[in-house]
Amino acid sequence: MSLIKEFIQNVQQQNLFKKNDFLLLAVSGGADSVALCELCFQAGFHFEIAHCNFQLRGEESERDEKFVRQLGEKYWTKVFVKKFDTKKYTEENKISIQVAARELRYQWFDELLKADNPIPAFDTGNSPFNIRHSRFLLTAHHANDNIETLLMNFLKGTGINGLKGILPKQEKIIRPLLFAKKDEILEFVRENNLEFVEDSSNASDKYTRNYFRNQLIPSIEKVFPRVQENLIHNIERFNETEVLYQQALDVHKKKLLEQKGNEIHIPVLKLLKTEPLKTIVYEIIEDFGFTAHQTDEAINLLNSESGKYISSATHKIIRNRNWLIIAPINTLKAGHVLINKTDKKIDFELGTLLIKKGDFIPSKIPSSHFMAVLDAKDIKFPLLLRKWKQGDYFYPLGMQKKKKLSKFFIDQKMSVTDKEKIWVIESNRRIIWVIGERIDDRFKINGKTENVLFIELTGGKNMA
Repeated sequence: MSLIKEFIQNVQQQNLFKKNDFLLLAVSGGADSVALCELCFQAGFHFEIAHCNFQLRGEESERDEKFVRQLGEKYWTKVFVKKFDTKKYTEENKISIQVAARELRYQWFDELLKADNPIPAFDTGNSPFNIRHSRFLLTAHHANDNIETLLMNFLKGTGINGLKGILPKQEKIIRPLLFAKKDEILEFVRENNLEFVEDSSNASDKYTRNYFRNQLIPSIEKVFPRVQENLIHNIERFNETEVLYQQALDVHKKKLLEQKGNEIHIPVLKLLKTEPLKTIVYEIIEDFGFTAHQTDEAINLLNSESGKYISSATHKIIRNRNWLIIAPINTLKAGHVLINKTDKKIDFELGTLLIKKGDFIPSKIPSSHFMAVLDAKDIKFPLLLRKWKQGDYFYPLGMQKKKKLSKFFIDQKMSVTDKEKIWVIESNRRIIWVIGERIDDRFKINGKTENVLFIELTGGKNMA
């Protein structure tokens, strides 16, 4: 079967896109992307072209841009070109050239996909393309790219998810050439007398993918001559394996995860009984920015005391009594916020907490409901700032017996709306302050107090 027939069949069988869908082709000018243009043209698909000039190869980069603009003339379609200061972006963000180029191009592609661009110049106004259909980005990734990605993911330790390689369709990004090997694409280019440009950097092994392509895979082929065909078949099996894997994970997650506002609550005892524990914990926390190396730390929280936690760039996992709580670090969204010993200011739903320590001075004891003055002797950090819940109790200032907060609120004649706005601060599982209402009697200052913890609520919506 010819490549064009396989191409059309692959698009139809995998339902990648439809005849009238509006396509944007990422074109570098190399053989693969040139072949993609020709295949789309021969198949009768309407497309425009997007070209990234990363300005990393001097005159060669300018040559590539000029060539791609000429492709636009050949196919009577619009060409979008973007010049990037890639080196500057790399330095500013402290990332590799490879990562920088990927981030820059996909950010720009996303902008193009969302833009309401005018109908191409060749359109007479009578064609069906006056009606804008779905818009997709097509890249020229092929089977050999998929093999390289599979091997890199395996060696990076990405787990089952990484072994499925490159997906043919992810939202608006489509890779319709994954069925074809590089030599098949080159044969199509020769048969159709297509011109293309060579990227000299492809010969350099300083880039990870090039090393796999030029060194590692040819070395493996000396021992396993059919390694590429075998890995292509493995990718198909791994994709199906990953489906089964995700189905099993979904069952575990449904049993374990409880969504409460912006937080995830996980019962410790139930999680401890789950097998395989390490895999399930990793798959849960990975969604919140935690790495595989933090899996053991998360498991250690199952046997730790309340208040212990670990952090990712966006979330914290907090051990709170019989629960693990995954909470956003953004305290305006979190229902559970940790207050560390060094924190002096915490912004949260009710306003801002100002925190400081000092010596006990009897003459300077404020009486505001929005200020807690506490004996620091028995207070252990981190403190936990959270919304109150049923079953909570404390020893209201002036009382020697504990009282449930629900009963305390009734005594205070608080409305349902008022109760919904109540937050508490606890230390070592003991509430030290019902914010804006009363401190706990066990932490009041007395004749033996030496050091005081001051916590003040400012900027609250209901403050007088």
